[in-house]
Amino acid sequence: MTRYVAFLGSINVGNNRLKMIDLREALEREEVEEIETVAASGNVLFVHEPMPSEGLAEKIAWIIRDEFDIDSEVVVMTRDELAAIIAENPFADSGEEKFVHTMFFLDQPGGMQVKALQIDHEGRGPERIAGGTNALHVDYVDGVGRSKLTGDFITRRLGIRGTARNMKSMKRILAKMDELDG
Repeated sequence: MTRYVAFLGSINVGNNRLKMIDLREALEREEVEEIETVAASGNVLFVHEPMPSEGLAEKIAWIIRDEFDIDSEVVVMTRDELAAIIAENPFADSGEEKFVHTMFFLDQPGGMQVKALQIDHEGRGPERIAGGTNALHVDYVDGVGRSKLTGDFITRRLGIRGTARNMKSMKRILAKMDELDG
């Protein structure tokens, strides 16, 4: 059995309200074990038979759609995959943890897509942007709330949807995974 984290997008925003206890019960019915949620924003730690992360993401997205009628972006990764994403973020050491984000995608944004996003964003704000492994790393510098570099702006420019977490949350989740497997 392998421990994974699932990052769920579009959960507990707008009309997509989902109680974590209900999610836990739905996942347990589908052979997902040792489920722990971290905050109510769609971070789910769990144990499952080893399989590709993409397949687990599809399975969980299907459960959420089937059980709760919510179309959620779901990205699943192992502890080592999460640690690698944290390590590759070029802003992790120079930015403030709550302002440094990673937007996770199911597919790899192309280098030309990321470059186009950087060009389109020039002059709109102080944010720093870098591509990553199935991810986009952003340092929001002055905070997310006032930024013009919104999730919708990114999605429109890249043509793919994702879900974002800040460095502080990712490190907290990684520590929790280590604690559970300790």
